[in-house]
Formats: sequence, structure tokens, C-alpha cells
Amino acid sequence: MDLQKTYTVDEAQKRMEHYCAYQERCHKEVRTKLRSMRMIPEAIDAIMVKLIEGNYLNEERFAKTFVRGKFSIKKWGKNRLVKELKFREISKYSIDKALGEIDEIDYYNTLDELIRKRIDQVKETNLFKKKRKVADYLLYRGWESHLIYEKLNEYL
Repeated sequence: MDLQKTYTVDEAQKRMEHYCAYQERCHKEVRTKLRSMRMIPEAIDAIMVKLIEGNYLNEERFAKTFVRGKFSIKKWGKNRLVKELKFREISKYSIDKALGEIDEIDYYNTLDELIRKRIDQVKETNLFKKKRKVADYLLYRGWESHLIYEKLNEYL
């Protein structure tokens, strides 16, 4: 016997308002949450419309917040940010607007700082292996390869 709680549309909407007010959410997260609450597709669509009208859900605002947070805290590059936003089904327009939030000078300074820090951490005597390890580290974090190798050649 399944004892999972069922919700009316109004109850589900109130829960989603709290869910979205607590933290910025993308449309995909909210739809997934509503499905896990066993809501029917028509109810999901109605709730989504009300959340958007009430400004609880805003794709562009989510993308900007996501990019600012991941760049400043996790030091992700643009490639990784784009990949993660696409995974969350964010529109190209919103992705472009969000990436515009990153100051180019901050972007290059962050890359510079990451490269210097990683060069000091990698204990490799072979110069080519050291470059490869540092580059792999930064590529995984979504930094553009041409920028990485340009900076690496400056330092090594």
C-alpha cells in the first residue's frame, strides 16, 4: 500500500512558492519536484504558469545567480558554466545574458591565480607532464584551452 501524501493544486502551489523562495530554481528542478509529488501534467503546467507570473520562477535570474556563484566560489570557467546551464535546460539567450555578468578582467585574473596556485601544487619534475596536469585540472573546470596554454607558456 502506497502511503505517499497527495496534494491539491493549491497545496502544491504553496509548497512550490516556498521551494522557489528559499533558493533560485530552474524550471527543470521545479518540474521534477512536482512530478515527485505525483502531480498530473495539467496541474504541473498550471502551477508553473502561476510561479512564473508571481515571479517565483525566472530563468534569466536563475542563470545569472548560478553563473555568479559558481564562478566566484568554485572558480568554474565559461565552458563548464555553459554545460551545466544546458543540462538544466536553460535557453541560449539566458545563458548569454548570464555569461555577460562575468567581468573579463576578473575572469583572466581568476585564471591567472588558478594556474599559479596549481603550478605550485603539482610536484612533477618533467615540464611537459607538469603542463599537462595543470591543463587537465583547468580543462575539467571548464576553462578555454587557448587561454590555459597561453598562460602556461608564460609561466613554464
